[in-house]
Amino acid sequence: MTSAPSAAGGPPGAGDRSAAWELLLPAASAPARARGRALQEALRDAVRSGRLAPGTRLPSSRDLAADLGVSRGLVTEAYEQLTAEGYLRSGRGAGTWVGDAVRAARPRARDLAPRSPGTRADFVPGTPDLSLFPRSAWAAAQRGVLTELPHEGLGYPDPRGLPRLRTALAELLVRRRGVVADPERIVVVSGVAQATALLGSVLHARGMRSVGVEDPGSPQHSALYASAGVSTVPLPLDAEGLALGPLRASGVRTVVTTPAHQFPTGIAYSARRRAALLDWARSVDGLVLEDDYDGDFRYDRAPVGALQGLDPERVAYTGSVSKSLAPGLRLGWLLVPEWLVDDVVERKRTTDLGHPILDQALFARFVECGDYDRQLRVCQRAYRERRDTLVAALEERFPGSEVTGIAAGLHAIAALPERYGPQERFLARVAESGIAVRSLAAYGHGTGGEEAVKEVRLVLGYAHLTPGRIRSGVELMARSV
Repeated sequence: MTSAPSAAGGPPGAGDRSAAWELLLPAASAPARARGRALQEALRDAVRSGRLAPGTRLPSSRDLAADLGVSRGLVTEAYEQLTAEGYLRSGRGAGTWVGDAVRAARPRARDLAPRSPGTRADFVPGTPDLSLFPRSAWAAAQRGVLTELPHEGLGYPDPRGLPRLRTALAELLVRRRGVVADPERIVVVSGVAQATALLGSVLHARGMRSVGVEDPGSPQHSALYASAGVSTVPLPLDAEGLALGPLRASGVRTVVTTPAHQFPTGIAYSARRRAALLDWARSVDGLVLEDDYDGDFRYDRAPVGALQGLDPERVAYTGSVSKSLAPGLRLGWLLVPEWLVDDVVERKRTTDLGHPILDQALFARFVECGDYDRQLRVCQRAYRERRDTLVAALEERFPGSEVTGIAAGLHAIAALPERYGPQERFLARVAESGIAVRSLAAYGHGTGGEEAVKEVRLVLGYAHLTPGRIRSGVELMARSV
């Protein structure tokens, strides 16, 4: 280029500047109507990326226009625009320079999605088989929604959610989960995480500063409540569910439970314990938050009905499509007692002004036409086969193991014979072999003591693995120890 000094013998930054002009050539060859905008964007990128360093003097508008083969007015307009934005600076008779207010941008955006990279076998629970997502049926529902949704339907929604979806959810939850569901008390949320955060904020505003959580239990609850200024009190379990003695002694008035299939132990709360838990809630004027995270998946008989159906004024019920469809959809529901409805809805409104309209209308149609029930049946068959495969593989490769929590859900608990311990050594060996697995103790809240790690007790997720991957993964685990 004639006006840009060469890297050798030119002023400081000349080499960078010469290279930067090459970045502008595609902009110069853009269609005439878009050429000015393309030139401005190319100059911005060159400054942001550091290819044009702060303090670099730019060629005159006449010289740069000649180099690029564009009109001088185009370059002058670009210089003026970027000077107004702070990318460049200029002075009368002093030329145009790269400003020093801009810092080089990061070269790429990082992906912080949770994954287990580099593993040969991944038994970490919590993820369904995403290949089972019903793409064709979902696409058909999406086309139907885009065709039938009126223009005004794209405005700000009711913060509770579309009436159509709340009605469809009420019918679905009554039929499948045995809840008492009034569409006016259902709030559509972006998953159980948002439902938990909303309730935490409302409870904090009502003066509550602590809630009880199952121990062991989901590691997410503590962080979600902490974000709302509410601390969590770990409460132990027994063979029937949440232990009542420690619950009564804790002083909490709200407790988070997974009664249909406790995470991670896999037990289902007994009928006696369910009744006693509700008696406790009534006695302290309290609340039970029921997280029905995988309540649709029961393999030995019909799923156990939701706790909420026994006392809808003492139980807030939440669920999502994260296990039945995909967690990336960020779509769930919260069914709250009458005395909490207004507070939760107002908190939802101020949080995000409502869930995305198209997603709500799409899922409503998906439920109404029976596609969601069909999807649940597909998952039920696939996950039952994978559970059976896991149990058989453990019996073959780890004879004498005790496998529990298999009547429902997407994971199982495996207690291995004593010869495979201690647990710390076992976990280190399988990790060295590229196997991702979690112990039951990893889901505790620090109250288990030494007894929790002497025996090898694993939480094995299987829903996201094919039968072949399950067999080979268990074989790899056995070889590693």
